[in-house]
Amino acid sequence: MLNLKIEDVKVILTAPGGIDLVVVKVETNKKGLYGLGCATFTQRIYAVQSAIENYLKPFLIGKDPSRIEDIWQSANVSGYWRNGPIMNNALSGIDMALWDLKGKIADMPVYELLGGKCRDGVALYRHVDGSNEMEVERNARQLMDEGYQYLRVQMGMYGGSGTEDTRLIAKVISRASNIQSKHSPEHVQPGVYFDPEAYAKSIEHLFAHLRATLGYNIELIHDVHERIAPIEAVRLAKKLEPYHLFYLEDPTSPENLDWIELIRQQTSTPIAIGELFTNVNEWKPLIAKRQIDFIRAHVSAIGGITPAKKLAVFGEFYGVRTAWHGPGDISPVGAAANLHLSISTPNFGIQEWTPLNEQLQTVFPGCPIVKNGYAYLSDRPGLGIDIIEEEANKYPCQGTIPMWTLARTPDGTAVKP
Repeated sequence: MLNLKIEDVKVILTAPGGIDLVVVKVETNKKGLYGLGCATFTQRIYAVQSAIENYLKPFLIGKDPSRIEDIWQSANVSGYWRNGPIMNNALSGIDMALWDLKGKIADMPVYELLGGKCRDGVALYRHVDGSNEMEVERNARQLMDEGYQYLRVQMGMYGGSGTEDTRLIAKVISRASNIQSKHSPEHVQPGVYFDPEAYAKSIEHLFAHLRATLGYNIELIHDVHERIAPIEAVRLAKKLEPYHLFYLEDPTSPENLDWIELIRQQTSTPIAIGELFTNVNEWKPLIAKRQIDFIRAHVSAIGGITPAKKLAVFGEFYGVRTAWHGPGDISPVGAAANLHLSISTPNFGIQEWTPLNEQLQTVFPGCPIVKNGYAYLSDRPGLGIDIIEEEANKYPCQGTIPMWTLARTPDGTAVKP
C-alpha cells in the first residue's frame, strides 16, 4: 500500500465568478498527490475558513486519507455539537477532497467508486427570468433552442424582487393580469423589497401564458424560495396543478415544514425542498412519509459526498428523486461533485446548473462539458477537476453579505430571503 498520510490542509478563497468561494486542498505525504473539495458558504466564508484551519486541520494531520467514512464520522462529532452550516461546509471540503484523492489513487473517476454510471449524461435545468410573461417566454425559447428540456421560470426573480432601491419597492407587474405591488412607507430600511401577495397572484398567470405559448413538451420548475405565507403556499400549489410543473420548489421555509403535509393532501403538484437543510432530521420524516418528491440538498451544507450518497439511497426506497442544489455560490469542484452523484444515482431527477464563466474555467481546469442540455463528466481520476492557485489569487473575495439575503416586504418588515 502507499502508506499515505494527510500532511497539510489548505483553504483557498477565490471569486472568479464574482461570488465568494471556499475550496479545500488536502495534501498528502506523496508529492503532488492531493484532493480538492468545496466548502463554500458564501455568506460566511471566513467562519468556514477558521473552522477548517483551527479545528479540522489539526484533527486531520497524520491521518490515513483512505478512511473516508471514519474521518467523516469522527470529525462530525469532534466538536460534540453538530449539523450546522459552518461546520458542515468545513467537513464537506474535507470529505470531497478525500473522495477526489481516493479516485486518483484508484485511477478512477469518483462516479465509478459510487457504483458507476446510471446514465450517459446528466440532464440539466437552467434559470429563466423576466419582468413580465412575454420576456420570460422569450428567454425560455433561447434556452430551448440551446437544447435545454428543463427550465426554472421566475418573473422578477424570487418573489418579484428586483431592486435595492430603498425608496421604491420592486414592482411585480403582469401585463395580462395587471397586478402591481403595494407602495412602501417613508424612510424604509435598506434591502431587497418584494410583495408576497402580488407575487403569488402573478405566478398563475405566468404559467398559463407559458403553457399556452410553449406547450407541454418542456418541463417547467418554479422556486417560491419560501417567500409567502404557508397558507398561500397551499393555495399556489393548487392553482398551479393544471400546468403540470416538474416541481414547485421551497413552498415553505424549514421553520414551517409541518405545512408540507397539508400541501401534499391538497394537491398533486410535485414538491421539492431541502436546500437549507443541514440536519438529517429535517429531511428524514418528509421522505419517510412521502410528503416530497425531490430532495434539493446543498451537498456542501449537509457535509459532502458521503452523507449525500446516503440521502440519495434513502430517497430511492421511498420514490423520492434527487435535484441537488447547483447555484452560482458553489465552486466548480462542488458542481463536479454534484454531477458525480447525479450520474451514479438511480433515483436521479434533475440537476440545477449555473453556467461557468471563462474566469472560473481558467482557475478550475477540467470543468464539465455542457452540450444540448446535458452535462458530461470526463474519465479523469477523482472529481476530474483541478485548481491553479496563482490564477485563483487574481480574484480576491469580498467577504460581504449579499444584498438579496436582506429581504423585506412593502412595509419594511425583514423576512426570509
